[in-house]
Amino acid sequence: MSELAPMREQVYTDPRPKEHFDRFHERSRSREPDWTYEMTRVLTSLYGYTLLRARAISTEKVPGRGAVILAPNHFSFMDHFLMGAYIRRKVRFMAKSQLFKRPMQFVYTHGGVFPVRRGARDEETFITARTVLARQGAIAMYCEGGRSRTGKVAEQAKRGIGRLALETGAPVVPIAIYGSSRIRNWKRLQFPKVTVQYGDAMRWEAIEHPTREQQQAVADQVLAEIRRLYAGLEEYGRMGVLRRVREQRRAERRAHDGAAVA
Repeated sequence: MSELAPMREQVYTDPRPKEHFDRFHERSRSREPDWTYEMTRVLTSLYGYTLLRARAISTEKVPGRGAVILAPNHFSFMDHFLMGAYIRRKVRFMAKSQLFKRPMQFVYTHGGVFPVRRGARDEETFITARTVLARQGAIAMYCEGGRSRTGKVAEQAKRGIGRLALETGAPVVPIAIYGSSRIRNWKRLQFPKVTVQYGDAMRWEAIEHPTREQQQAVADQVLAEIRRLYAGLEEYGRMGVLRRVREQRRAERRAHDGAAVA
């Protein structure tokens, strides 16, 4: 197996003041993504479906309506595109504030992306996320925070996703994206096969002011489920997991039919 191409050094602080990003948050809170979202979805989906041979498993586990938090593992800049390509909903993404520079900030803001200032206690990001969820929208949030630099799912979750899940009561759908760690090898003309598997929604009762311990406990549970899904893809491969999913569906249908007859 080839080595991973090196990543750029992470930049964890943004020198620009909070006020610089207010307009991006205001747009995300008051407006839906426009045609830019669909255009980006089409272009990135074509790339994913052809060169990356990307396919999805169990997309029906994402609720078709209502507030939901989508929680994938994070290896590549393509993860949010791959995660959103196979579901009909427009997903709102958090992105590090350093990306909000011309010319790409137009694509981000019109596509429904909003900034998070890493290294700062960025309450504006949570206000925006809660606003979107209150409007019954879909939010994507990474348990691990930034991208994994090792090509492995992190052992420890960041508690932010636990906080958002508890403050809003929105269900969380864990998602395993397998293969995307090697997308950055494209300069070597190496294109991995990527699989996106959606898990069963997880939900907790809303708590107005959850403690740090409660936030961390929920975040850890979400990450544990992501790791379980990822381990399945790693052990059985795409076709093996698909067979298992189909067998489980048949078993559930037989159980349902038996209960109906009884």
